Amino acid sequence: MATKIKLKDFPEEITTDGVKIYGETSYENQMAVLSHFLHNNQEKLNNAQKEEIILAIRDFLSRKEFKQSLDLDELTDEQVLQVAESPLQYNLFDEFFKVPFPAPEHPKFTFIDLFAGIGGFRIAFQNLGGKCVYSSEFDAKAQQSYIANYGEMPFGDITKESTKSYIPEHFDILCGGFPCQAFSLAGRRLGFKDETRGTLFFEIEAILRKHQPRAFFLENVKGLAIHDKGRTLKTILQHLDDAGYDVVPPQILNAMDYGVPQHRERIFIIGFRKDLGIKVEDFKYPEPITPEGKRVKFRDVMEKDVPSVKYYLSDVYVDTLKRHRARHEAAGHGFGYEIIDINGVANAIVVGGMGRERNLVIDKRLTDFTPVTNIKGEVNRDGIRRMTPREWARLQGFPDSYKIVVADASAYKQFGNSVAIPAIQATAEKELQMLNII
Repeated sequence: MATKIKLKDFPEEITTDGVKIYGETSYENQMAVLSHFLHNNQEKLNNAQKEEIILAIRDFLSRKEFKQSLDLDELTDEQVLQVAESPLQYNLFDEFFKVPFPAPEHPKFTFIDLFAGIGGFRIAFQNLGGKCVYSSEFDAKAQQSYIANYGEMPFGDITKESTKSYIPEHFDILCGGFPCQAFSLAGRRLGFKDETRGTLFFEIEAILRKHQPRAFFLENVKGLAIHDKGRTLKTILQHLDDAGYDVVPPQILNAMDYGVPQHRERIFIIGFRKDLGIKVEDFKYPEPITPEGKRVKFRDVMEKDVPSVKYYLSDVYVDTLKRHRARHEAAGHGFGYEIIDINGVANAIVVGGMGRERNLVIDKRLTDFTPVTNIKGEVNRDGIRRMTPREWARLQGFPDSYKIVVADASAYKQFGNSVAIPAIQATAEKELQMLNII
């Protein structure tokens, strides 16, 4: 069996019997089962899970293009079992390991990546020597980015028992930037009343209670600290305490203090299992590594080459933004577009149109103003443009080796929803020191 199964063989729109590869489908679950098994094949599996592995491998090997290249008229049970027992021996799944961010060969600890997004937590903890043994992410586009960069398809809906059943019995740290929309300063701020998002925190609690990892690291918007006059955060901390954890007093950290030019404040919540006897009062959050006056500037992460003309705004759209801001200023509001100083730091990158419009830059290197998309009017001659997805990636601390495999609209959403890797990594290092792991 020399033919290899390649990740590019599973693009977004490929279907098998009408079922999409990415998203909440049974076929997606098979990809998650298989990829997790390949990366963690030393994990103990029950009989039902072994059957899932065999089913997944049979499904992949039975696809028409593979049967033809393998010169198989019919795939026998014996052949499937042979591959399932030693899948890497046949070199069929090399592409799951030829990724930008493989797990360390000799990990110092293990962790799981919940509400994984595009893996900001994963990169931070892998940089510190950890191995991810389970990931979960509901969004289909984020799954597409995740498998392209880590060779692992995240499991989907974490509220399903079938999804949680694949969490290894033992792991060291639970990581999660649990959904923040319910606690954000923007929107209705429903908190735990938001039945589809706010209550997902309790999935974290349930996993902590069942698996009792040594520690956890949670991240959320700073609005969580003041939501419902502090009662929401107090409830969360009480539930974490009841689950058996001593919790470090949460703190709001700003990404721009840790090596990226973005003003992004987020609350970090860290806890240690009580029986470890760790004194949380001894935990010290990392000191800023880029003090005032020495901060990284946006200029440092700008595109080296002239960006495509598609990122430059039309003169009609610029005029619309100016009139929109003037209306809000007249009403005493502070909303509207903003052009940042490239020698300063960017505003927080967030999901939605105004997340881009509050981070416009002036870049006068463009010489060819011929539009490549349908726009009203002409490309503005003042050099006003949006940041590119790669610039957003850099604002969150993603290395340039990170593959952007989705369209721009999805990429902006993914990076806007991600964590700032350097701030996570600096704090995680302190957590691991408390655990005597590093």
